[in-house]
Amino acid sequence: MDSLNDLLIDELKDIYSAETQLIKALPKMAKKASSSALQKAFTSHLKETEKHVDRLEKIATKMGMKLKGKTCKGMQGLLEEGKEVIEEDGDAAVIDAALIGAAQRVEHYEMAAYGTARAIAEQLGLSDVAKQLQATLDEEGAADKKLTDIAEGEVLASASEAGEEDE
Repeated sequence: MDSLNDLLIDELKDIYSAETQLIKALPKMAKKASSSALQKAFTSHLKETEKHVDRLEKIATKMGMKLKGKTCKGMQGLLEEGKEVIEEDGDAAVIDAALIGAAQRVEHYEMAAYGTARAIAEQLGLSDVAKQLQATLDEEGAADKKLTDIAEGEVLASASEAGEEDE
């Protein structure tokens, strides 16, 4: 890695790997969720994530690069933690709260990655690439906010009631 351009290419490959891993995980998270709002959020974000992959592929074509060949180990770890939640038994609302936590960790990871790549693209004068990356960054932020709204508006109150039943 000898240049900022090399770093951008590496970042884009990493993000691409992360997004393709997430496409496989989101249906499992939706299936495990008991809250219909949470199921819908996961299903909706799956469609968005597919658009993110498409956007990355267009960026790669424009830059004359290939996106394959790198595995995002950070996303692998985050999704492994999410898999642990999926395999848990317990109160449905508490599991939903855990799923939201796992999903938000993923969103924050993605926001950091897209923000970094966007800043590098801007520094390199690749304004169209930066604009595309910012669009995805905005969508990731909106997904994170939607998860917060679901948690605060429904899931955490239900999970709290579950704990009271045990006392």
